Amino acid sequence: MDVEPREARPRRQRTENAARRRGQIIEATIESIVRHGLAATTLATVAEEAGLSQGVTVFYFKNKQTLLAETLRWHYEDYCAVWQAARDAAPLDPVSRIVAMVRADFEPAICNRRTLTLWHAFWGEANARPLFAAISEAYDRERAAALRKECEEAACLLDGDVWSPGDLALAIESLTDGLWLRMHLEPDAMSNGAALRVTSHFLAGAFPSRRREILDALAARAEGIRHGDA
Repeated sequence: MDVEPREARPRRQRTENAARRRGQIIEATIESIVRHGLAATTLATVAEEAGLSQGVTVFYFKNKQTLLAETLRWHYEDYCAVWQAARDAAPLDPVSRIVAMVRADFEPAICNRRTLTLWHAFWGEANARPLFAAISEAYDRERAAALRKECEEAACLLDGDVWSPGDLALAIESLTDGLWLRMHLEPDAMSNGAALRVTSHFLAGAFPSRRREILDALAARAEGIRHGDA
C-alpha cells in the first residue's frame, strides 16, 4: 500500500486551509457588497464581515480590485455549476435540455435577493471596470453558446416562419435577464415561481408540439419552489 510522505500532509493541509480562508473572505465580500454596496465595500469592511484582520485579507488578495474580481468569478462558477448540472441531468433531447437550463436560472440557490443584488452590483460597474466586463463576457459567452447549440439541435421543432435558433436563444437570454432585473427591483411583485410560469408559456409557444410537457415540467418546479423544495 502506498503511504503518503509525511512532508506532503502538511503541504496539503496548508493548501486546504488557504482555500478555506479564501472562500471565507470571498463569502464575506459578498455579504459586504449586499450590505454596503460595491463602491462602499473595502478591504476593511470585508475583514470585519469575515472576523479577520485586514492584514489577512491583504495577504490573500493583495488589493480590492483583485478581491472583487475573484468574488465575481466565484459567483459565476456557482452559477455555471447549477446550469451545467441541470442540462447534463436532463434527457438527451434538446428541448428537455433547454427547459432544464431555463429552469436552472430560477433555482432559489442561485436566484434570490442576495445573489440578484450581487449580480446587479457587478453588472452596474462593468462599463467602468473592464476587468469585470471581461470576466462576465467569458462566462456569459459559454452559457450563450451552450444554449444556442441546444436551440440549433431543436430547430426542426421550431416554426421557421417565427424563430431561428439564434433568435430563440437570444430571446430566452433576454427574457431571463429581464425577469432577474424585475425580481431585483420589485422582489415582492415577481417570485421564482412566477418567473417560471412566464418562461413556461414562452417556451411552450416556441415549441408547440411539446407544449403540454413544457408547461407541466415548469409548473411542477414552480410548485416545488412554492413549497420550499430544494
